[in-house]
Amino acid sequence: MPCFRCGARQTDPVRGASPWKRGVRADRQVLICPDCQQVPETAAALDRCVACGSLALGCRLGEIECRDCGHTREAVRDEGDEGRPVDLVRSGAPPSDTGLSEEVAAALTRFFKRAPGS
Repeated sequence: MPCFRCGARQTDPVRGASPWKRGVRADRQVLICPDCQQVPETAAALDRCVACGSLALGCRLGEIECRDCGHTREAVRDEGDEGRPVDLVRSGAPPSDTGLSEEVAAALTRFFKRAPGS
């Protein structure tokens, strides 16, 4: 899952805790890269707990839970005009010309040094 602001993808983790953070935006769990964590507008774009105002929210099985106070509520799906889910990357990051499955296939091809579909 890429960063919701800039579209950067996580790389293989190094030992220790990940510098990436989780949050909730538009009732969906999102990741925030270390660079975007430094931008003040990032926190303003995230959902807050309706009970305590915390940003420490998690999304699971159709519920949003606050990790600070424990308040839970049902997640509401926000749909776009054509019924498609709203795109969360709004930073002007260029759209990927290949999907994740194509990127994975290309990486596997490089790793195993074989032609796709073989």
